[in-house]
Parts: sequence; structure tokens; C-alpha cells
Amino acid sequence: MKRHLISAADLSRDDAVLILDTAEELARLADRPIKKLPTLRGRTVVNLFFEDSTRTRISFEAAAKRLSADVINFSAKGSSVSKGESLKDTALTLEAMGADAVVIRHHASGAPHRLATSGWINGAVVNAGDGTHEHPTQALLDAFTMRRHLIPEVSGVGQDLAGRRVTIVGDILHSRVARSNVHLLATLGAEVTLVAPPTLVPFGVESWPCEVAYDLDAVVGKTDAVMMLRVQRERMNAAFFPTEREYARRYGLDGDRMARMPEHAIVMHPGPMNRGMEITAEVADSDRCTAVEQVANGVSIRMAVLYLLLGGNESAVATARTEESK
Repeated sequence: MKRHLISAADLSRDDAVLILDTAEELARLADRPIKKLPTLRGRTVVNLFFEDSTRTRISFEAAAKRLSADVINFSAKGSSVSKGESLKDTALTLEAMGADAVVIRHHASGAPHRLATSGWINGAVVNAGDGTHEHPTQALLDAFTMRRHLIPEVSGVGQDLAGRRVTIVGDILHSRVARSNVHLLATLGAEVTLVAPPTLVPFGVESWPCEVAYDLDAVVGKTDAVMMLRVQRERMNAAFFPTEREYARRYGLDGDRMARMPEHAIVMHPGPMNRGMEITAEVADSDRCTAVEQVANGVSIRMAVLYLLLGGNESAVATARTEESK
């Protein structure tokens, strides 16, 4: 593992599998009466969020606390940032407080990379989503969920996603989740197809390790996992499609389209959902939809990332047992 986690493209196949396998071990904590390990006791993790989030911030907080780390939650609203304080001065303040890891979510693409390479802090930097750039831990939890469903052998421990077909549908242009997933899934050997209106396909997508299609019906019958993306209206400054009804008709996942998917195929969504637009309530509430499971898996993945960045490359659970026996 490298010192920081900024982009899914920075992970090798072995790095990614190590994170997935570590998360698989840590997921077993959910069955224990006490769901905490002492592995990061005495370490301080700062959640530095310049952009609103519920799932991601709470997930990172739960992950750090289950590893016994001290957690500081920093929100830009109501802080010195709202008074004009720069990212540099905020980072220097966190460094003075002894932050061992900074989990940053920022509206500007590239902010986590700037923080990691500036020399302002000595701790590890984890990208929790930057602008329309990347969201690597979301891609990791998505891959973790896919591996559990599509690789049946002992939850897929040690395995990648070679040969599996994944279809990502929707607002690719504004989606950091799509970018991270394309890079990570390609690294893990999956075949990725993007499906979107031409207006929501990014410029330069031909250089990405994936295929591009514009007809969802043509690909839905030969996929192992369909990932539906939310239309991010808050990032749009123009009309990218005629109407919501037209978008839902051509690119939404309803019961009829789900019925044409292979029996083993799963439906994924990073949340929050726009029910009735990219996904119907029938599909969202079906047994094939893994949206709630992805939230639970996110805690395990983020525990694994924090442990590997701050703790070491050995088995997290084995290390915990050793410490508990002292």
C-alpha cells in the first residue's frame, strides 16, 4: 500500500485484493458482541468535509472508531473556512493537532492530491470524493459487494473480478463514482460498459479502460452487475436531456429491464437514489438490489483502508488478537 489513497488508478491488482481481503476479515466483527479492535488506539483520524455528506462521513467515522482511533469531525460550514481560511491554513492547523490521517471530501477536483503532495501535513490522506474526479473507497466497497455475490468460493478471498461484466448507467459526466469504478474494476479484470445519453458521456472517455454504449436494452441481458447512477442536477449548468420522463424511459431500470438480466446478476446504486428516475421503487426494494448492503460494506472497506495506511500489511484480525492477548 502507498502512503495515501487519492485515486483508484493508484492501486495495483495486489493492492486492491489486499484491501478487499482485509475488509472480509474485518467484516466478521459485525457478528461479535463487541465490534471494536484496538489496532489504531492512540491514532487520530480527521474527517475534513468541505462538501455535505451523510453516508460517507458516518461510514468513515464508524470505521475509525471500530479500530479504536480518536476521531475529529470537521465541517466547513460554521468553521474558519466560512470566514475565508485557506486549505493550507486548515491543513497546518490539523498538523499542529497531530492528525495521523485526514479523510477529505472537497467540491474541487484535485484538492486531496494537493493536500497529499503539498508537505502541509505528514499524515496519510484519503480521498472521500473530490469534485467530479474520484471516490476510490466507494469503488472499493462496490468491488467488495460484487465479489461477495459473483465469486462464491469462500466469499472470493484472494480473488479478483476477472471476466465479470459490469454495466454502469447514468450521469457518467459528473460522476466521480463512475471514474473510480472504471479504473478499479479494470485493474481487477472486469469488463466495464458505460451506458448514458451522449450528452452525459465525458470528453476523452475513449481513453478509459471500458466500452461505451447508448442503448441500455442492448446490454442489460448480458451483464453480471448493473450500477445505476444518480443524475447530479446540482452539478449541471445546462439541460442534458429533454425531460425526466424521457430519461427514465430510456436509461432507468424498471422491473421489465431487471427481468431481462441474468438470474445471478445484481443491481447496485451508490446512493442517494432518485426513485422513479434512474431506478423504480420495485427494483430498489427488490432482493437483487444491494444498495443497503453496500452501505454496510462501506464500513468494512474503510476500516481496511485506514488499517492498512496506519497499521500495517499484516492480517488486521490476527494483529488485534495478539494485542488483546497481551
